Amino acid sequence: MTPSLTITRLDHAEGLPLPSYQTDGAAGLDLSAAITTDRPVTIAPRERAVLPTGFIMAIPAGFEGQVRPRSGLAARSGVTVLNAPGTIDSDYRGEILVILINLSDAPVTITRGDRIAQLVIAPVHQVAIAERKDLDETDRGDGGLGSTGR
Repeated sequence: MTPSLTITRLDHAEGLPLPSYQTDGAAGLDLSAAITTDRPVTIAPRERAVLPTGFIMAIPAGFEGQVRPRSGLAARSGVTVLNAPGTIDSDYRGEILVILINLSDAPVTITRGDRIAQLVIAPVHQVAIAERKDLDETDRGDGGLGSTGR
């Protein structure tokens, strides 16, 4: 059975499209900027901005929403999602916000309706926590960053 995503539109998203898949094979729903037409947001180089989407969502239990960058925006403008992927828990009922950062050397302006991120709905599992003094041994052991090769 396909899980259902229930969405509530806030007043400042009036006239914007619902988050949607752009192709049949798309993994993420595109999220748009729900900012006012007369007040675009300009993100200076190496600065960040929190942008509203204008939607509240009821993500099904056992799933999370992963806010991810849009490759086109990153390639064209150097703008990406700062905390990628940002996690939206299934019990969150506030507006979906997107934290963008401009990694380019030029200011980037976001206008109303620009597609700013994508939302992937993915299954998650909560685990039981068990504390032990020692863990089982593995071949890798405590080898950290870069320990398995280049």
